[in-house]
Amino acid sequence: MKVDVSAYLVVGRENTNGRPVAQIVKAAVQAGFTCIQIRSKIASAKEMLEDCRDSAKVIADLGKSEKVALLVDDRLDVVLAARELGIKVDGIHVGQDDIPASVCRKFLGKDSIIGLTAPKKDYIDYVKTVDTSIVDYFGIGPVHATSTKPESGRDESGNVVTKTFENLYEVAKNSPVPVVVGGGVKLSDLDFLKKTGATGFFVVSAITQAQNPYDAAKNMVDAWR
Repeated sequence: MKVDVSAYLVVGRENTNGRPVAQIVKAAVQAGFTCIQIRSKIASAKEMLEDCRDSAKVIADLGKSEKVALLVDDRLDVVLAARELGIKVDGIHVGQDDIPASVCRKFLGKDSIIGLTAPKKDYIDYVKTVDTSIVDYFGIGPVHATSTKPESGRDESGNVVTKTFENLYEVAKNSPVPVVVGGGVKLSDLDFLKKTGATGFFVVSAITQAQNPYDAAKNMVDAWR
C-alpha cells in the first residue's frame, strides 16, 4: 500500500469524550480522511488490539482497506500481535525516542508503512541527511501547543517551540519523502499549512473532540482539497 497522508487522524481512547474509537474512525473515513493512527498512552495492549480490530473492520466495511492506512503509534508489539490475530494493520509511526525505524522495518517487512517524527532540533538537516529508504513519511510539529501531546516540541527549558511557516516550508522542500504536519491544528490553519508545501495535515482534537466528528472531518478535508 502506498500511504496517503493528506488527511491524517490520530486517535486513542483518551481523546474521544467516551465514544468508541472506531466510531470516530468511521466518521473520519466517511468524510475522506486517508490515514488513521491509533495512539494511546493509557490503553492496555489488549485494548489497543480491540481498537485496531474495530477500526480495521470499519475501514473494511467502507470498502477503504486498500486506500486508507491503519497505523499504530509506537507499539511494535501491538502491530505484530494484531497481524498474528488476522487484523489488517498497515504499519507503525515512531518518534525519536521510540523503537528505531530500522528495527520496525526488520520486523514488519518491506511492504509495511513506517512513519517517523522529525527531531525537535536540526530537523531540516535531519530530513536532508537521514536514511529515508526505511521510512515512508515524516511527521513534524507542533503548529500550536497541544493538550493531547503536551510534551511535543518542548526545548530543554520546557518551553513549547512551535514551527513557523518558514520552518515547515524548508522541511517540505528538502524532504525526499512526504511530510505531514500537525500539533494543535484547526480548520483555520489549513490554508497556511497547504502553502508550506506539506503533503498533508494530522489532527487529534479537531475531530475527536468535535460534537459531530463527521462534519468536522468533512470541513477539514474540503478545506485541504
